[in-house]
Amino acid sequence: MSTAQAEISTILMDNVADWLTQSALAGNELETLVKGFCERLAAAGLPLKRVHLSFSMLHPLYDALGFTWIRGQGMEVEGFRKKDGVHSDRFLTSPYYHLLSNKLDHLRRRLDPSVPSEFPVFDELRLMGVTDYMAFVHPFNGNTSQGMIGSWSTDSASGFSDSMISALLRIQNHLAIATKMAVLTKLADNMMTTYLGGDAGRRVLDGQIKRGEGDTIRAALVMADMRGSTRLAETSGREIYIDTLNQFFDAIATPFNRKGGQIMSFIGDGFIAVYPCERHRSHSETACQSALAAAHKATARMMDLNLSRKKKGLSDIKFGIGLHVGNVMFGNVGLTDRLTFSVFGSAVNEVQRLQTLTKKYPHRVLASKDFASYCGANSWLTLGSEELAGIKQKLTVLSPDLSGALALDEDGALEPIYDRRSEAEQVMLLHRDAARLSAGDSKKLQ
Repeated sequence: MSTAQAEISTILMDNVADWLTQSALAGNELETLVKGFCERLAAAGLPLKRVHLSFSMLHPLYDALGFTWIRGQGMEVEGFRKKDGVHSDRFLTSPYYHLLSNKLDHLRRRLDPSVPSEFPVFDELRLMGVTDYMAFVHPFNGNTSQGMIGSWSTDSASGFSDSMISALLRIQNHLAIATKMAVLTKLADNMMTTYLGGDAGRRVLDGQIKRGEGDTIRAALVMADMRGSTRLAETSGREIYIDTLNQFFDAIATPFNRKGGQIMSFIGDGFIAVYPCERHRSHSETACQSALAAAHKATARMMDLNLSRKKKGLSDIKFGIGLHVGNVMFGNVGLTDRLTFSVFGSAVNEVQRLQTLTKKYPHRVLASKDFASYCGANSWLTLGSEELAGIKQKLTVLSPDLSGALALDEDGALEPIYDRRSEAEQVMLLHRDAARLSAGDSKKLQ
C-alpha cells in the first residue's frame, strides 16, 4: 500500500462516528451496532482483517459477550460463561491478560514471521495473513471490571500507519460511548428477564411501573413446591441446601418456562408459573394442555434427578405440583417505591391450596376440575371435594395419569437435566450453539 493510500479520510471517519451516535440513540442492539461499525470502518478505507471486541456484562451466567469480525466472513458472537474466577491457560497467555495484569491501555505488535510469537494467538493470526496487531482496554467507569476490551488486526503489507492508528484511537472513544449505551440497554433487559421473566420484564421496560398497573388475564396456573426443605436447611450446610434447591429448580421448573409458560416468581422453595390465554375455550385448552405436558416432563425430570442422586448416596427430593385455571391480576403491587410484578387473585390462592393438598393425597400432581375439563381425553382420577381455606365453594380435586411420562424434547430424545439453557442464557448466547461455549472457545477472547 502506497503512502497516499495509507492516509485515512477524516471526513469518512467522522461519518462513522456520527453513525455510532445515531445508532446508539436509536437503541440498536449491541450486535447490530458492532457489525455495522466494523463494516463502515472497512468501507472508510481501513485495511482491517480482523476485529475482536468483548464487553464485560453484569449477568448471573456470563462474564462477557464477545464479537469477532473478519473481513469477507462477517461476524461471530459468543457468550463467555462464568468459571468461578478460573481463567483458561489460553487467556493467561493472551495479549488481553498482559494488558490487564500490567494495567496498560494499548499493546501493539508487528507480526514478523521470522520472530517467535510472543503470544499463541499470533500464530493463528499469521495464518490469516495478519501483519500488525493492536489490543486495547477501554473501561466504562474508571475500573477495568466493566468495559470494552478488543483488538485490531491488519493484513496490510506495511502494517498500521500512523494515520490508521490515530483514526482508530479517535473512533475508539466514540465506540466506547455508543456500546456503553447498548450494553446498559442489554443489561436492563437481562436483569428484567432474569428476575421478572420475559413478558413481565418487557412490560416493566415499556413503562408499566406504577403500583396497581396491570391487566386482568385468564391463565392456566402452576404452583410447585419442594418437600422437606425446612429439615434439609436445618440438617445440612448452606452450600448443600442451595445446591439441592438449584437442582430441584433446574429439573422441575424448566419445562414450565417454555412453550407459552412463564415463571412469575420463586417463592422460597417453590414457584408459580402462568400460561396466559384469552377467554375462549380453544385458548384455555391450549394453555391447560401445555401446562399438563410440562407437568409430565417435570415429573420425569425429577425421576431422573432422584435416580442420579441415589447413585451418589443422596436422598430423593420430594415435591408437589398444583394445576388450576382462572382469572388473575397480572401487574404491580407493593409499596410505591418497592414493587413486585406477579399474578394475584383468588385463582392464585386456589392453586396454592391445591399444591398443598399433595401432602394429603399420595399424588405428586393435583388439578382442579376446571383445569382437567380443558385437557381433552387425558385420564384423570377424581379424589374428592375439598374445602379450601378462604374459599367459599368446595373444589373438586383430580390427579392426572402420569404413568409412562417421558420428558421428551422435539426430537424424541430424553432431555438432559443439567445442561439446559435458561431463557436468560439464550438471550446472551444470541444465535450461538451451546457446544461453542466449551473451554476451547476461550481462544476467541484475544
